[in-house]
Amino acid sequence: MVYSHAPINFHFNKNSENFVVEEIPLYPFAHTGEWLMLKIRKKGLTTPEMINKISSKTGIKARDIGYAGLKDKEGMTIQWISVPRKYRDEINKFEDKQIKILEQDLHRNKLKIGHLKENKFFVRLKKVLPVDAKKIDNVLKEIKKYGIPNFFGYQRFGKFGNNWEEGKAIIEGDKFVKNRRLEKLLISAYQSKLFNDWLKERINLSNIFELSEKELLMAGYDKELIRFVKAQKHPFKLLPGDVMTHYPMGKYFYLETLEDTERFFNKEITVTGLLPGKKVIRAKDKAREIEEKYDEPIPAQGDRRMAWIFPEIIEKKYLKDYAQYEIVFTLPKGAYATVLIDLLKEGIKAF
Repeated sequence: MVYSHAPINFHFNKNSENFVVEEIPLYPFAHTGEWLMLKIRKKGLTTPEMINKISSKTGIKARDIGYAGLKDKEGMTIQWISVPRKYRDEINKFEDKQIKILEQDLHRNKLKIGHLKENKFFVRLKKVLPVDAKKIDNVLKEIKKYGIPNFFGYQRFGKFGNNWEEGKAIIEGDKFVKNRRLEKLLISAYQSKLFNDWLKERINLSNIFELSEKELLMAGYDKELIRFVKAQKHPFKLLPGDVMTHYPMGKYFYLETLEDTERFFNKEITVTGLLPGKKVIRAKDKAREIEEKYDEPIPAQGDRRMAWIFPEIIEKKYLKDYAQYEIVFTLPKGAYATVLIDLLKEGIKAF
């Protein structure tokens, strides 16, 4: 399987010097309208903390401040927000050590969650010896060719990595949370955990299908399925009935032919995994046999998430004199740069 390499030695500290993320808007702004669009650079603040600061210093109600995505506290983050145009004077007087307004524009609509095309990242790895730089080069070549699994990152599961357990307890009636926003967050974490577990099983299955046809037959796999899977070029193996989508966004459809597996290899389409809940399309056939093991009856809106993504490696540079390796890359919205970093360091074993 791809990314089965031995651990690579380097040090990564997620701070404003070594980690920068910038949102790429979904659409160009109209340069006119009742919404003031602000390009914000922040340090040491989550997006909600940043919004609360702007609200308290300008008098703009927090609910009137729109944003496209949530960004972490660690590192330097650059993102767009929207505020009513009538607050332009208050915005022009705004000052804060952790927040800087880089640009202003106008648009007809308020920014909403999901209104971004992708995120652009700068990552600096430290204590990189020449032998490890070569290993990083090789893994980045694999990433460029094959893409990466779209796991939810560790940030999704709270400080101790177990907030999904509280979400599960809420669903099973063993825990009650008064705060509806917190309840939704915890349930969502449980959905994310189920997705990650499903994706791990699918990667393990892809590894199993590297066995010979004779060994797979002895293990009880169907001959027709074996030949369907072994005809695929990509190391992540698709199954009949997988729910696919055009990449990086588009309508859902079922995988039915080998021609579609070729389109996946060519990065035209990708496979999706289930975030279990209500009103969401499910896989069918062979793909459903695995998916249904992670399809818990969750009383919340379900969704599907791209299970495999194709990062664009824009720039990579090894600074031998400083023992540093710098990478600039883009990921689709909702994907985690830390997953790519963990994949570099530990391979699939990191998950």
